[in-house]
Amino acid sequence: MKLFKHVNVKFVGIIALLITTSAACTEANDSKGAATTINEAKAATVESQESNIDQDDFATTLGGKLNLDIESIADAPVDGLLQLNTDKGIFYASEDGNYFLQARIYNVTDGIVDETENALKGIRLSGIEAFSESAIVFKAADEKYVIDVFTDTTCGYCRKLHNEMTQYNNLGITVRYLAFPRAGLNSENYVNTVSVWCAEDPNEAMNQAKAGGEIASASCDNDVAEQFQFGQRIGVTGTPNIVMPDGSVVPGYQPAAALAAALADAAS
Repeated sequence: MKLFKHVNVKFVGIIALLITTSAACTEANDSKGAATTINEAKAATVESQESNIDQDDFATTLGGKLNLDIESIADAPVDGLLQLNTDKGIFYASEDGNYFLQARIYNVTDGIVDETENALKGIRLSGIEAFSESAIVFKAADEKYVIDVFTDTTCGYCRKLHNEMTQYNNLGITVRYLAFPRAGLNSENYVNTVSVWCAEDPNEAMNQAKAGGEIASASCDNDVAEQFQFGQRIGVTGTPNIVMPDGSVVPGYQPAAALAAALADAAS
């Protein structure tokens, strides 16, 4: 097994996960009855092992070793692997918990299908829906598309995107902002982001923050920390990070016209 870590989002891919299996052939003089007995014994052993797996114990034990919060476990697309949905993204592990993989799985049966990305799309969409009431929304009058953007109030390309908000809206693109203070939850950046979300007029506060202006300190019950943590779970590492309506991601700023064209292509 070889594992190649993807480190450049501009390039596609590239984890090759090859699992080869070979089955020993019985010799010509082996009886069918003996072969059947051996296979039955093997099946019984596998069934016994599977029935003894406790997902809670598995998640606690492996998560403790790796310093990960394993939120759920599912079957991976590859036999013998489990998909681990964690607070730091999707990972994989062997069923006995002895092997852990940071990887992308590609199905090459018919073309090339990124199975890991497909799993992440569903997680992104369901999670974003949970924050629909706490997003800061710049709504298009003639709405055709809705995008969700993980944003930081200080990043240059986030400000560039925001400066073109009128162009996005005029093209029918509604922008919903989710908070992703890049410096983390114990930072002045986080405090300022909370002040934007808790302002009397969050949209105007966002306008001021993206223009580099001072934001009046404010606090309230808010989802800024939860939005940031969710962003980490789905692989957000930088801003702006645009989540498209199908759950796919555009990792960076896109001009309004280019984004509108991409949305139209995806919808067709």
